[in-house]
Amino acid sequence: MTAVSPLLEVHDLHVSYGRVEAVQGVSLSVGAGQIVSVIGANGAGKSTLLGAIMGALPSRGRVEYAGRTLAHTPLESRVAAGMTLVPERRELFSSMTVEDNLRLGAYTRRREGAGDLGGVFTRFPRLEERRKQLAGTLSGGEQQMLAIGRALMARPKLLLLDEPSLGLAPLIVREILRIVAELRDAGVTVLLVEQNARAALAISDFGYVLEGGQVRLSGPAADLAHDPAVVASYLGTGK
Repeated sequence: MTAVSPLLEVHDLHVSYGRVEAVQGVSLSVGAGQIVSVIGANGAGKSTLLGAIMGALPSRGRVEYAGRTLAHTPLESRVAAGMTLVPERRELFSSMTVEDNLRLGAYTRRREGAGDLGGVFTRFPRLEERRKQLAGTLSGGEQQMLAIGRALMARPKLLLLDEPSLGLAPLIVREILRIVAELRDAGVTVLLVEQNARAALAISDFGYVLEGGQVRLSGPAADLAHDPAVVASYLGTGK
């Protein structure tokens, strides 16, 4: 198997909220052109991990992106360098139209961004149908598509996805994750945080199991999907 160069490397990352350490010495690697999933129960520290990687939360440890250490690099500069986060709650501007939300995703690129609308609409035809509709009136699945589409307007090299299946019906979850797999095939590297472990591992190349803010298991996604401990704790009996 050909070795994959890492696009993102995290070394001994710690994140605290007061005296509570939510992320405790996490190290992980995301190979260029891969989907790497981080699975775990609620409260495991998954969203906190993504926030720290993006520079939205103070942390200790080292984050390297494209061979560069990101110490003291603000969030805006990380976005400009090709890192984009789709947050757990989507954080859309509900009183703005679909199109205006998308255009905001290209704020670091200004004039160049207008030309990317067509690509987003090709990938998400429903967004084009609703381009003048207020974001707050969309269904949950459409809002998730809009959140991903807005992130793509920044032309990310690394897409951080936080719980994209949250609150969505199974059919919509499959569609969203199919699109995520297509993004990987189009050259976008993805770090996927997901409580739906079965669905996440099915499209991932590699995975990490986070418990209590620490990495408990890691390995190729196909191996984790058959690991007895992962099956017992996260995969159940065929959900």
